[in-house]
Amino acid sequence: MIKVTENAREQVAKLRQQEGHPQDSFIRVGVKGGGCSGLMYDLVFDAEMQDGDQLFEDNGVKVVVDRKSYLYLIGTELDYTGGLNGKGFVFVNPNANRTCGCGESFSV
Repeated sequence: MIKVTENAREQVAKLRQQEGHPQDSFIRVGVKGGGCSGLMYDLVFDAEMQDGDQLFEDNGVKVVVDRKSYLYLIGTELDYTGGLNGKGFVFVNPNANRTCGCGESFSV
């Protein structure tokens, strides 16, 4: 399961409205090769389920993860920060052995 913090929930709702995504759309979270640590997170709005997708809902946010990415994301928390060092979505992943300074890539 992927947890969604209150800050992330508020930002998802704001972006959904600003970008004109339907209310029943969900966030698709995935993992792909790349970044300075070997793997990087992929986060997009989507409205169509694919074969093998896992659907979770936390804090009123629907999150979908493909089967392969799910293995890397079990127990991850999606947060949003807006501090002086920049702002954006942050993944708190207990499966990551190492993360890069920006938090966008990791290794297991």
